[in-house]
Amino acid sequence: MCGIVGATSERRISDILLEGLKRLEYRGYDSAGLAVLNADGDIETIRRTGKVQALRDAVGDSPLDGTTGIAHTRWATHGGVTEANAHPHISSDCIAVVHNGIIENHDKLREKLRGLGYTFVSDTDTEVICHLVHHEQKSHKDLFAAVQAAVRQLDGAYGTVVMDCREPGRLVVARSGSPLVIGLGIGENFIASDQLALLPVTRKFMYLEEGDMADVTRTDVKVYDQAGERVEREVIESDGNYDAGGKGNYRHFMLKEIHEQPVAVRNALDGRLVDGTVSEDAFGHGSLELLKDIKHVQIVACGTSYHAGMVARYWLEAMAGVSCNVEIASEFRYRQSYVHPNSLLVTISQSGETADTLAALRLSKQLGYKGSLTICNVPTSSMVRESDLAYMTRAGTEIGVASTKAFTTQLVGFLMLVLALGQTRGMRDEHRVAIVNALQALPAKLEEALLLSDKIEALAPEFADKFHSLFLGRGSQYPIAMEGALKLKEISYIHAEAYAAGELKHGPLALIDADMPVIVVAPNDELLEKLKSNVEEVRARGGIMYVFADKDAHFASDDSMRVINVTHCDELIAPIVYTIPLQLLSYFVAIIKGTDVDQPRNLAKSVTVE
Repeated sequence: MCGIVGATSERRISDILLEGLKRLEYRGYDSAGLAVLNADGDIETIRRTGKVQALRDAVGDSPLDGTTGIAHTRWATHGGVTEANAHPHISSDCIAVVHNGIIENHDKLREKLRGLGYTFVSDTDTEVICHLVHHEQKSHKDLFAAVQAAVRQLDGAYGTVVMDCREPGRLVVARSGSPLVIGLGIGENFIASDQLALLPVTRKFMYLEEGDMADVTRTDVKVYDQAGERVEREVIESDGNYDAGGKGNYRHFMLKEIHEQPVAVRNALDGRLVDGTVSEDAFGHGSLELLKDIKHVQIVACGTSYHAGMVARYWLEAMAGVSCNVEIASEFRYRQSYVHPNSLLVTISQSGETADTLAALRLSKQLGYKGSLTICNVPTSSMVRESDLAYMTRAGTEIGVASTKAFTTQLVGFLMLVLALGQTRGMRDEHRVAIVNALQALPAKLEEALLLSDKIEALAPEFADKFHSLFLGRGSQYPIAMEGALKLKEISYIHAEAYAAGELKHGPLALIDADMPVIVVAPNDELLEKLKSNVEEVRARGGIMYVFADKDAHFASDDSMRVINVTHCDELIAPIVYTIPLQLLSYFVAIIKGTDVDQPRNLAKSVTVE
């Protein structure tokens, strides 16, 4: 969470910092601030609560002319959303710090620093860093050495940048658990928590590894590893672009990204199916050799990615014949677990930096897993770099906080994994052909599902006065019901829960009344008749249902039921296809509710803290 931008240059950098923050706003938008070192050697700081535009307006009223500076957009952890808690934080008018992460021992450090005479003006854990660096300068005259001594005392996660008014043109960077990238220019260098922030000013990037520190000036970048040894990190020239830089003809990024899903899925498949089989490089060099010995798959993820893993469990066990467990990363990493022989750990993350999932990947290396695979959207991310194998979803930049195209392309990645495992285990030709044909038909089926937009928009006003809702699905559609409920609660703030429909009689029926909309996912599959019985249980108790059903499932609209017929599709890809109408429903209900669709309250896109 939170976004960091830093720059040291020969030109004025406040506009660069502000543009970088705007591009990182998906990482947090509670408050924003910047600190710039001016020609007189003073640090000028402007901070504002709210979104980056509020900061931009303030800077417009008071232009900053410095050539070295740091900036931050915040997702609040320690301390409320106030100007005093916004970054950067300053110590003794000289040390300025921005920080992403959580310092777990901040209380102990705060007590120590107060005893040394420091006064705290915020409630944040970050403020201890700047005072600690200032204190360490009494023993270490060099800024880098002072920061090095300070971070050795920190417990927790941090990506931090430190600026000293007495050393113009210099920034010191430290990374532990929270990603940072250095952008390389000519006579200028930059720092950010995501390369997207820097694409307008450079295409050359150096990614810091866990425990790295860097000494950055306008003309040089020196990187040191966790042991303090000078190291060289690879410089990567990005061919990426900020393809979400505009909404086009769409009102919100989320709607744009919903409609991009057919293209995203085509990109996820492109070149990876060769003569009806998965290409060797779909998961990285040597992938099929590693996969041939796999007997069990352990999936670890958070949020929407966790729902993708739950769908994958049905596919892996039914079609690849491989046992599978799915676990929330924040639970997996803190319990004693049993590692099955020849197990593959699969992590899923849009950003590839999700803190709990990344920690689970690192833990797996100590637990005896046969190998690791990540399904991810960012090729330069920590998870991709640290996994044995990687499936890049190629979804393109996703700016809306509520994930859409990242989810559907993750599911494509899992179907490709099913195929790859099947190839190594002698999958029957008819099963292999069925999966390939379904995947190849998927983009067109998603386009057909998008045609339901007007019908779903017409339903949205019926949710205007609702505060609770229930989503039902069976089999592989149960995780899709969970994902639909998550989308609705994320962006409309309607409380939504999902249940396997067969569980209704075990408690949830007590909630059913005319004020509780029930959303049902009903493809024409082997569980349809069971699902219809569950629907009747809701009807008998006066519930109002919204049923997304295959046109051949024979549901009919009446006073208690609104039926939206979804295009007929293969049962295998139905979970992906039925995701589309649920995304559209959450979007249009949020519009009716008047919420901030792309940046819902209290959330951020890239969750880099526990």
